[in-house]
Amino acid sequence: MDFSLTPEVDALRERLRAFVETEIMPLEGDPESYDAHENIKPDLLEPLRERARAAGLWAPQMPKSRGGLELPVGAMAACYEEMGRSIFGPVVFNAAAPDDGNMIVLEKVATEAQKERWLQPIVEGRVRSSFAMTEPAPGAGSDPGLMRSRAERKGNAWLLNGHKWFITGAGVAEHFIIIARTSEDTRKGLTAFLVHRDTPGLKVGRRIPIMGPEEHGGHCELLLEDLQVPDDDRLMAVGDGLKVTQIRLGTARLTHCMRWLGMARRAMEIAGPHVAERQSFGQPLAEHEGVQWLLGEAAMAIEVGRLLTMRAAVKLDSGDFARKEISMAKIQVSETLHKVIDTAIQLLGARGYSKDTPLEWMYRYARQARLVDGASEVHKMVLARAFLKEGRDFWSWK
Repeated sequence: MDFSLTPEVDALRERLRAFVETEIMPLEGDPESYDAHENIKPDLLEPLRERARAAGLWAPQMPKSRGGLELPVGAMAACYEEMGRSIFGPVVFNAAAPDDGNMIVLEKVATEAQKERWLQPIVEGRVRSSFAMTEPAPGAGSDPGLMRSRAERKGNAWLLNGHKWFITGAGVAEHFIIIARTSEDTRKGLTAFLVHRDTPGLKVGRRIPIMGPEEHGGHCELLLEDLQVPDDDRLMAVGDGLKVTQIRLGTARLTHCMRWLGMARRAMEIAGPHVAERQSFGQPLAEHEGVQWLLGEAAMAIEVGRLLTMRAAVKLDSGDFARKEISMAKIQVSETLHKVIDTAIQLLGARGYSKDTPLEWMYRYARQARLVDGASEVHKMVLARAFLKEGRDFWSWK
């Protein structure tokens, strides 16, 4: 299997790399670059976004007709990885969660009228968006079948009631995709709705404090109290909410992996020069066998993650759902991210634990990777079920 890039995609990747290194990374070392939630300040972000747009680096996942670059998923893998090398990178190019996943699913399944109203403003960077599925126990988490939020049809409209939480980006989002139960059917009991922030009955509640740095808009609770949604703002058919969720999360899980691989590489890029220069017991740290083992294991784990991610991306481009491949990539990359950053901190010693490098920011951020968009254990269940069903064909070369 040849995962090499076309000359055009590789040239784009190099341009993204240069932009990240010259325009974005220098901001990371200045405490004044951060907002109260440890992300880039909006007054710094917006000029960067304009420069990225002017440089032809905007919205790589969207069609050219919408102002994007129209990259296939395989090309996105290489480009998102470069963006992810900066802790501020993905949002600059309009390729950060949750907008990234929301744009992709809307482009795939929304009607043309819905795309113009709900998608285009996100693509242009005029509004932020959020995807509202997760609920407090005993409601839906990794299992959407536990959904308790309900939508009841009232003529040509729907009345939504429920409680969501840990809804990424909700603090600043204007456009929401909300999943609610419309019947007790196991497969066709959920429906997706498009909702504007100002709609009566939608209340953005507590911004839940978390251990790590936050995406813009944080992770909030949502209260749905007799929220009225016109039927025209229903996304796909009644009962297709689970399908909407699966379509969105499939690619979104993989774009997470792409960005995380960039972050893992950056951690190694920080550690590499240090161990090459730092002397210990008469020789550079890099000459010590124990250090070499740490470096070798980290480098190999990243490369395994890259190969799994690219294989899943290529299968998505072929029209396959790539469920097994995405689950394998999600497990490998999320666990590699945390391990590699931990290794980099260990190699830098006290400096790695300080705020003199982005490593401590990355370390706190990385812990969530094994939870978001399906915990590692859930994805292992997916793989186990696939193996039990397919047997030796699990390892097919198709």
